[in-house]
Amino acid sequence: MIPAGERLVWKDWLIVVLLACAVLLPGIAGLPPVDRDESRYAVATTQMLESGDYIDIRFQDQPRHLQPAGIYWLQAISVSLAGTGEDRLIAVHRIPSFLGILAAVLMTGAIGAHLFGRTAGIAAALFLATGFAVGFEARIAKTDAVLLATITAAHLGLLRIYLRPEGHWWRPALFWAALGAGMMIKGPIIMLFVGLTLLALGLWDRRARWMLQLKPLWGVPLFLAIALPWYVAIGIVSDGAFYAEAVGDSMMGKVGESQQSHSGPFGYYLGVFSLTFWPASLFVVFAGYWVWQHRREAAVRYLIAWIVPAWIAYELIATKLPHYVMPVYPAMACLAAVALFSGREKSPLWVRTGAGLYAAVWLAASALIAALGPAGVHWSEGYLPPLLAVAGVLVFLAAAAALAFLVLRRAMPALVSGVAAGVIAMVTIYAGALPRLETLWLTPRIVVAVEAVRPCPDTMLVTSAYREPSLVYRHGPYDTYLASSPAEAADRLAQDTACRLALIDDSEADPFLARASELGLDLAGAGRIEGQNYSNGDTMRLTLYRATAPDPAQ
Repeated sequence: MIPAGERLVWKDWLIVVLLACAVLLPGIAGLPPVDRDESRYAVATTQMLESGDYIDIRFQDQPRHLQPAGIYWLQAISVSLAGTGEDRLIAVHRIPSFLGILAAVLMTGAIGAHLFGRTAGIAAALFLATGFAVGFEARIAKTDAVLLATITAAHLGLLRIYLRPEGHWWRPALFWAALGAGMMIKGPIIMLFVGLTLLALGLWDRRARWMLQLKPLWGVPLFLAIALPWYVAIGIVSDGAFYAEAVGDSMMGKVGESQQSHSGPFGYYLGVFSLTFWPASLFVVFAGYWVWQHRREAAVRYLIAWIVPAWIAYELIATKLPHYVMPVYPAMACLAAVALFSGREKSPLWVRTGAGLYAAVWLAASALIAALGPAGVHWSEGYLPPLLAVAGVLVFLAAAAALAFLVLRRAMPALVSGVAAGVIAMVTIYAGALPRLETLWLTPRIVVAVEAVRPCPDTMLVTSAYREPSLVYRHGPYDTYLASSPAEAADRLAQDTACRLALIDDSEADPFLARASELGLDLAGAGRIEGQNYSNGDTMRLTLYRATAPDPAQ
């Protein structure tokens, strides 16, 4: 067993931070605003800053009662400190997500080192940092990255209390403060991940007296002091509408039936695990038998209680998205790390056979990830950048090396190869491939076309078929009108022909032109944008129209 109770020294922290930045930062500034959730958060934050209303969050004129205000406040702080509000730079909105993932990585390293030693702590941190879904969330301006940080912080405090009930006051303080922060980021979801762990430990150990060391007499007031003021304020401002929508429709609705076509069968998360936590998913599965053999050890027991109940709960929930189980990844990373460096014990034939079959699945997932960058650019843009092709080959070779070293029980080379595969893959996909997909990035090209013919400083863009939030963000929440039909787009254009443009898809051109003719508008094409709307798969052939008002003398 690796010695426990250790701490990472400054050199360890430096290694983790540098490698985490190397895998998480590429592409964070180069990727355009992503539809749809990220851009909705960015629009709401922009409007909050412009309006000065930090309680009632809105997307254009519609209340946004899905999550609490915490993530919008963090993004607003980031934008304000950077001084880039008017420029609408999406990278600035992404800073809280990057910092949230970085904090979770560092806390995972601290947990791993405390439970299983310095080497395991570093490995656990790197496993989490290179996780495929984790890397995506670090680059997206929404809630899940910061939620991961709050859940990891709550577990950091809780597990220290579980393993040694008598101790410093910072542990219950961290626990309750993290719960309060999590409530401000995504509501009661944090209670599920923490509460199920407490329930599982209570049933497994058949004791709960240690939970008194959570100091609820002052911990609960601390929790309420962080979360309660905004919840009271939004209830008053919205006349209870926030609770009806956020709790009744959004949260509870996801439990009983899938929302926005995000559904999947029981076992969905197991099915996608090879990809979502790649490359560390290989090490997690190979650690399974070691974890079972050591399940009676308190540290292992706690991590199992962190993982299994929440995983089962999310498999039972109707609405499914790959990142929903991400808050259990820190615990998985710690178990994978300790098993890797403890040496695998002789396992039964059926375990070795299952591990071999999974290795083939994982290697296929590695090939898919290695091909994503070069194949995506070739499919979208019709050419294959040589450097991307070479990088894809390197990703697969590094992944294959990680598997080979793991089978040979060469722990450190396996870790280095796996981390290398993750770093190269992230850089290839997010910095090398995705920014090149101009066919899919319609919004930036639309904004360039509008800027080229902008008739007024505050030009209003009226759009009908292409209604993506990224366009609202980039062109401006108050300068973009989402028409419900091409006829309405013509009506809006006619209200101010001097300072308005219309964006119309070929599929709606006939009714738009017919209505414009009825209004006596003289139309002229001012730009042409073609591509694919990746949000719904529609091929778009968009024309930017200018109009001249009818001559009253005629």
